[in-house]
Amino acid sequence: MTADVVGEAADALAGHALELPELARARTVAAYVSVENEPGTLPLLDALVGRGVRVLLPVLLPDHDLDWGAYAGEGSLVRVQHGGRMALFEPSGERLGPDAVLGADVVLLPGLAVDAHGMRLGRGGGSYDRVLARLERAGAHPALVVLLYDTEVVERVPAQPHDRPVRAVVTPSGVRRFPAA
Repeated sequence: MTADVVGEAADALAGHALELPELARARTVAAYVSVENEPGTLPLLDALVGRGVRVLLPVLLPDHDLDWGAYAGEGSLVRVQHGGRMALFEPSGERLGPDAVLGADVVLLPGLAVDAHGMRLGRGGGSYDRVLARLERAGAHPALVVLLYDTEVVERVPAQPHDRPVRAVVTPSGVRRFPAA
């Protein structure tokens, strides 16, 4: 995809996501900064901050768990290379601890695909599996929403017993909800 197509997709994704009632009433949203071929998230993050929403971004720890920091605009991000893994954009400010996600009203999840039942296929590192397990152990129930391209919504993805369905998927063409989540 060209840079123009990627930018248009990011703007469309942000527009659809901002129409979600869960995001409209959210005070704190755990999100991420897209990398490589993921749908662009910066327009959405900036719009949320513009609405007065506290946006938490992940910081990858050596054990692949996630710490969190507050997003304060694109200038607050640093590019961090994690060994042989991809480089990530992480918040440069104070670390809030892995439990900071427990206060999120919505968790925006990255993924490779989501299926017709709302099961999300991640990148395989287990970082978000740990986040979802932490939320479950704490009895926290934020809305789980995955951000993808339209072609990444598929009939079925492999699922394991610890996997949890998402409430919705947002793509550049719209929102699809999953009743079981």
